[in-house]
Amino acid sequence: MNRFSLSVAAVIARVTQSALGPYQTAVVRIGFSLTWLLFLLRELPHRAELYGPDGPWSWELARRLIEGNGAFTVLMWSDTRGWFEAVYALAVLASVLLLLGWRTRTMSVLFMVGVLSLQNRSVFMGDGGDNVLHLMSIYLVFTRCGQVWSLDARRARRTADARARGERVTDRVGPALWGASGVALVAATGTGRFDGDWMVPAILWAAWAAQGLWWAVGRLPQSAEPRILLDVVTNVLHNGALLVIMAEACLIYATAGWYKIQGSRWQDGTAVYYPLQLDYFSPWPALGDLLSANGTMLMLVTYATVVVQVAFPFTVFNRRVKNVLLVAMMIEHAVIAVVLGLPFFSLAMIAADAVFLPTSFLRRLGGWAARARAAVLARDGASVPERPDAPPIQEAEPSRVGFTA
Repeated sequence: MNRFSLSVAAVIARVTQSALGPYQTAVVRIGFSLTWLLFLLRELPHRAELYGPDGPWSWELARRLIEGNGAFTVLMWSDTRGWFEAVYALAVLASVLLLLGWRTRTMSVLFMVGVLSLQNRSVFMGDGGDNVLHLMSIYLVFTRCGQVWSLDARRARRTADARARGERVTDRVGPALWGASGVALVAATGTGRFDGDWMVPAILWAAWAAQGLWWAVGRLPQSAEPRILLDVVTNVLHNGALLVIMAEACLIYATAGWYKIQGSRWQDGTAVYYPLQLDYFSPWPALGDLLSANGTMLMLVTYATVVVQVAFPFTVFNRRVKNVLLVAMMIEHAVIAVVLGLPFFSLAMIAADAVFLPTSFLRRLGGWAARARAAVLARDGASVPERPDAPPIQEAEPSRVGFTA
């Protein structure tokens, strides 16, 4: 066997035998669920005007648009205020639980439903970051984003320890969630709620069926071929979704950068000046005036923005250069959040950028957080959790901890 064949075999084995980037996918999960949660909480007093029955974009107008574009939103199932409030509450709850990593497979699906339902209900709301969130909420469904930094991972460790002591572990929450989800899907399908859109319902049914299959196969020995096959399929889906997330981030920056190059304002270095003069993008007028008063700095920021966005996709395979540009882009988005008043757009982009963060840095970050939490608990007299720096393990699965929905 030649060297090329060995390399291909090694790549295939790596892609199929493990879910890559556990820390990166955990950061993406936390980042996007936090972004959506903060947005929902900030707009809580105005939710009915933005996405509900009190908005200028009425339910009837939304229905007509969705009949044409086939978008998915459960808010079109009823125009009552109670249904809207229930969907909004579900979106908030799913964001919180996904952020904590509780039953991540189920919560990632509900998170996607919440994002798509609200955004597709009023398509003219948002500031650009909603497009990124829209796509990432779909990609997250295919990832094993609860391998680390999640309640699922902690439950898996505790279950493994209990089984090592010979104790029997039974999961009742997982089957209950699976059963309730099945009833909801059957009801929605039977009443024709999924008419018009096929992709999202297909994802919902596939995720539900996969969970049941995992539970059934989880009863077999670990060396059984069905279990090995399902694990390989899950790893391939996870790694494929992770690759798509990375490609999506690169595509966003590449298209943004190349479009900027074609603009005359970006060519002459004055593009950054104009947003600072708009009241809509001036939450701190004094700060905007201070920055716009320095023409040289504005020109440098304008050119640097273009250079970083155009160059980043070409540097992802050079670790040092990529990390430098990654820091620069995150700082840029943090500045945009403060100066231009676009915090949720910036948080969404930073969450997308986080998929490129080095594993060593993320592990150190997790270690610092664990030690800080242990110190706080020790100071308050609470018990310190065991193994705060435990190595990453696979996401909790039926084969290890009973049924995980």
